[in-house]
Amino acid sequence: MSLKRGIYLPPFDELVDPRTLAELARSAESRSWDGFFLWDHVAYRAPVQAVADPWVALAAIACATEHLRVGPMVTPLSRRRVHKLARETVTLDHLSGGRLTLGVGLGSDHNNELEPFGEVVDARERARLLDRGLERLNTFWTGEFQPPPLQRPRIPVWVAGRWPHRRPVRRAARWDGLFPIDLPGPDALAELADEVRGLRAGSDDPFELVVDIPPGAAAEPWVAAGATWVLTDFGSSRPRLAEVREAIEAGPQ
Repeated sequence: MSLKRGIYLPPFDELVDPRTLAELARSAESRSWDGFFLWDHVAYRAPVQAVADPWVALAAIACATEHLRVGPMVTPLSRRRVHKLARETVTLDHLSGGRLTLGVGLGSDHNNELEPFGEVVDARERARLLDRGLERLNTFWTGEFQPPPLQRPRIPVWVAGRWPHRRPVRRAARWDGLFPIDLPGPDALAELADEVRGLRAGSDDPFELVVDIPPGAAAEPWVAAGATWVLTDFGSSRPRLAEVREAIEAGPQ
């Protein structure tokens, strides 16, 4: 597979306006970026103040672009009603012309968006809800709900997991991609790539290994370790709009 490059943004504070995000995505497409992904939160810890709904913003982005792959990175299924998510994902897949990728994970209890809203806090229970939710979501996609997604056999699902935990790796191997967080370096990715190959032995279906790096950082070591997607991550929950524009205008390195 050839390497693909994406922009990875929190829709917070200076980036909270969906029209701004749509304009940034349109610019990214014109500069040959391959994807545009948003954090998915309903609240966030200080100093973040303003938070946008990523799904509404992604709809604006889908309407403003033609080729970029788009998606939330990542959605915690434990705080989502899966039947509602099924409708949202299929609708966005149709709106984008089959360009949606669904990033999923456990979520975090550090961002003031679980316990204050009555959501599940226990990590093991969130993991159980994630696995059950993914299976139920796939059932909705494959015929229980109409219309089905445009993409076949389904909307791609990338599973996030924090290094060095291995349960998310096993979960990801059953789906379409792995987004490991807090990797110490390319060697760790190479280790995960070997594990995924073993877990998926006998499968010829596409599988993505996704990493995030700072603007201007070299992608080559990560590609050598097995990365198929490299996302530019601004290393902060509050990147400045000017900084994001500059990185997009520079194009994928």
